Amino acid sequence: MAPSKELVAVGEQSLVKIDPDQTLKASKALLSHIKKASQQKATESNKRNLLDDEEGDADAEDTPIWLTLTTKRHVVDKPRLQPGKITLPHPLNTDESTTICLITADPQRAYKDIVDNEEFPEDLRKRITRVIDFTKLKAKFSQYEAQRKLYSEHDLFLADDRIITRIPKVLGKTFYKSQLKRPIPVILQPKGSKVAGKRKRPGKEDGQVNAASPTLIAKEITRAIGSALVSLSPTTNTAVKIGYSGMTAEQIADNVDAVATALVQKWVPQQWRNVRSIYIKGPESAALPIWMTDELWLNETDVVANGPEELEGATEKANVGKKRKTLKGETEEPVAKKTKKAKKEVATEGDDDKLDAQIAERKSSLRKQKAAARKSID
Repeated sequence: MAPSKELVAVGEQSLVKIDPDQTLKASKALLSHIKKASQQKATESNKRNLLDDEEGDADAEDTPIWLTLTTKRHVVDKPRLQPGKITLPHPLNTDESTTICLITADPQRAYKDIVDNEEFPEDLRKRITRVIDFTKLKAKFSQYEAQRKLYSEHDLFLADDRIITRIPKVLGKTFYKSQLKRPIPVILQPKGSKVAGKRKRPGKEDGQVNAASPTLIAKEITRAIGSALVSLSPTTNTAVKIGYSGMTAEQIADNVDAVATALVQKWVPQQWRNVRSIYIKGPESAALPIWMTDELWLNETDVVANGPEELEGATEKANVGKKRKTLKGETEEPVAKKTKKAKKEVATEGDDDKLDAQIAERKSSLRKQKAAARKSID
């Protein structure tokens, strides 16, 4: 494999550049493999897929491609339900058939009027099939069956960043169990102006709806649905969808470079020092390497000592019998095993006078019963 990185010193840290030749080579190999696997699967299957076109390449063009980033330590301590956004040079979700549900702040009528405005792009308006505010969302979709219906009716969900933190309590596991259709945050409010160093936004006291212009909202929605979404969790492996198999290898390579750079610089602690490897893969394909580090650990403290000279005079024995630590030169005394005779001796030593009296009474009662039985037989 070609050299995977180039270090350029910038102050105290180093800026890592991914090798573009290696990225392009891996992208071409992955796209070729996905296409061959799709054709082989179509020839081996007896049933014909009615969604395929005449050449049978519909499934091959819609196959998602993922970038997986492996770190040396966990990226975050707690899972984050609000996904981050990375702007791509070649956007995702450009298909006009994908439907969008827009969740806004109250009232929803103002945002519906903005979507129906003449300044709002016509092609984007057709894709937005529902506009609902948080109050009506909470009232209509609190039940599980209603949430499942809403989940299946739309392909993408966008939510105003002012109310997106309250949505998980309403939609629950139906939307947040997987990362497929989690609401994407969008900014629907105007930038406002600064007065005395503080940002002032129009509110209810001004008698106006706190919403931006139709043109700005359309740009924000277009940027959000075309971005790569980053869902962070307490793990060392982070996966981000960067494209589809219908794209060219050059487009995939450009998206890989943009996502890897933004992901490491914005969300990974210690940035490139904490990155172990970067791969690209499909849903059913092997992972192809893009970048790999030379150091497997972040610090020397992460490495467990295994040599006798590194233990500083204390060794840990195997967990057999009694747990204890022994120092060098000290011999461990063998622990004697308890036998059955020893157990019986312990039991007899613990008997008291009451137990002896009870045994004597039982023996005498049995003797009397035997004597009475013999007399009855005679």
